[in-house]
Amino acid sequence: MAGIGAGSGAARVGGGVNLLALRSHNAALLLDLLRRAGRTGMSRLELAERTGLTPQAVSKITARLREDGLVTEAGRQASTGGKPRTVLRLVPEAGHAVGLHLDRDELRVVLVDLTGAVVGERCAPLDLGAGADAVFDVVVAEFGEVVAGLGSAASTVLGVGVAMPGPLDHTHGVLHRVTGFPEWDGFPLRDALARRLGVPVVLDKDTNAAALGLAVGGEAGAFAYLHLGTGLGAGLVLGGAVHRGTRTGAGEFGHQVIQLDGPPCSCGNRGCVEALCLAAVARGDVDEAARVLGEGAANLVGLLDIDLVLLGGRTVAAESTRFVRGVGAVLDARARREGVGMPVPVRVASGGVRGVAEGAAQLLLVPLFGRAEG
Repeated sequence: MAGIGAGSGAARVGGGVNLLALRSHNAALLLDLLRRAGRTGMSRLELAERTGLTPQAVSKITARLREDGLVTEAGRQASTGGKPRTVLRLVPEAGHAVGLHLDRDELRVVLVDLTGAVVGERCAPLDLGAGADAVFDVVVAEFGEVVAGLGSAASTVLGVGVAMPGPLDHTHGVLHRVTGFPEWDGFPLRDALARRLGVPVVLDKDTNAAALGLAVGGEAGAFAYLHLGTGLGAGLVLGGAVHRGTRTGAGEFGHQVIQLDGPPCSCGNRGCVEALCLAAVARGDVDEAARVLGEGAANLVGLLDIDLVLLGGRTVAAESTRFVRGVGAVLDARARREGVGMPVPVRVASGGVRGVAEGAAQLLLVPLFGRAEG
């Protein structure tokens, strides 16, 4: 790969097949089926039966996918009649996506293959308040390091998914007033970072990215992902898709006011769930932080009638048992008072501390496999 440019500071990744241009509906259907089939693979006849496409159409599409290196033959399977069928499988290493989690004080980078498996990871301290140039210098350096691990296969990088605290406009790739960092208001992060890195960039809130990653990973139904780290937010999956709202502002969970005369919050309000949670954490009262988080979660459950609450973020990870117990106790009590039967379950989200970064990488992969992600 070409190294980090001395003049522009860009890590250029070029050449190879333009995988993002392969997003025809039928090709995406076949790729998704082969991704789910894993190493076992599927025959062309099975693909035709599962998709409703004609065998001729499947043969034509898979021939193109083989030419592009996305699909390969994986042996033969016995047939009930006639000659054995050739099995096809996805080539995971034919494409890669980079996921960046830009937190207020830390950058986490993951490199994943087409199946979403992590094949490289970096972590570095970050000061989001240091300004765009300083932040981009760290991002470019860590991106270059993780992509360097691919060697000559660096041309398979599809692009970069960026997840960071909101609010922001994911459609236009523009930040709004990031809580605690008003200097980022209106900054066109997606386009500016794409120029520095030399690859396509997509942007979303950290909580939305994590929720997307969880949905892709198998979490079903309507659920809320609550992320408590240096801040507090929520990612919502409703109807099988990430719910962002008309103005892309859904999930600003941390700034619901639950105590009118409470302590001031950096957003300008008083008594926000985020301010109360973080204050309790700062004084070492984890049980109180969990109770407050539970009250906010109960409001969300009552409003949206969701099936599941998932907890994540560094603060939760440090005391996961106590947070699950505390949030669950509030939801249990609310369910008993309202006589609604079984309370909504609460558990720690899969993915751990790199769950947001992995979800950010899925912002690139999901369209390739034709999945609706909202």
